[in-house]
Parts: sequence; C-alpha cells; structure tokens
Amino acid sequence: MAQYVDKSLAADETIVMRGRWPWIYWFWAWAALVVLGVFIIGIVIFAVAAVRMTTTEFVVTDQRVILKRGFIRRQTNEIAVRSVEGANLMQSFWGRILGYGRLIVTGTGDARIEFPPMADPVGFRRAIENGRTNDREVHLAREDREAIREAAADEDAPPGRRRA
Repeated sequence: MAQYVDKSLAADETIVMRGRWPWIYWFWAWAALVVLGVFIIGIVIFAVAAVRMTTTEFVVTDQRVILKRGFIRRQTNEIAVRSVEGANLMQSFWGRILGYGRLIVTGTGDARIEFPPMADPVGFRRAIENGRTNDREVHLAREDREAIREAAADEDAPPGRRRA
C-alpha cells in the first residue's frame, strides 16, 4: 500500500529520511496482547497502538519536513526545509539508553511540529539540518536550466556557429 507521503511528493522531491517508531513501543503493544490478550483489554490496547503506529508517518524530504497522522481522519503538518528555524530534541534517560526521543521542529511564524516518539531522533534531526544546509543552492525551473545550458553551449561554440 502506497503511503501518503509517497503520493504527495512533488515531481523533483526526494525522501531523505523516514522516521520510525521505537522498537520498545511495538514491544509494549505485543506484551499487552500476550499478557492481557485473554481479556478484551489486551486486544484493544494492541489494536489501538498498532493502528496509531502504522498510520503515522514522519518524513524529511529535500524540500519539506512532514508529519502525517491518521487514516480515516487524516491530519498533516508540514514545514518547508528552508523555513525551519530549529529542531529541539528531548530524550529521557531511558530514551537515550534505548535510542528514542521526541523532536519539536519550529519554523518561521507559528509553524511548529511536535513529533511522536521516534527511533533515532538524532539522525532525523541531522537529516533536517543537512536539508537546511543544502537548500542554500538556487533551484531553477526545468525551462530555465535548459536555457542556461543552451546559452553556455552557444558561448563555447566557435564564432561562426553561434546562434544569432
């Protein structure tokens, strides 16, 4: 099944990093199912956790930072990479030991995305920071790039072969 982010990418946009839930969250969902599965509550806890984790996407592309939640009632938050002002990392003692944490990404104005707990939050933050660094280059439309190539080719051509 194609994911929301894959369907919403622009023509020249590429995914830099996909966030994922920490293994410990999946462990607790399965533990609730196994331990409390005899009771209905274990099945409910597992189902709620599994649906939440499988319908949440957090992605860094070369142009945007995206958080998408939900399946029936979809909620997306996006900030353009060039508009990101900061990414704050929060990790508890156990989060550091087990390799998970939360990020809050702030952008210009009131833009703010609070991500759920994720595995490798430092790598996710690094992907955002790398995108900010790489976004300093100028992006041109395809037609403009072709016009520049043609102009450069004309300039390199011998004087008798240049276009008028």
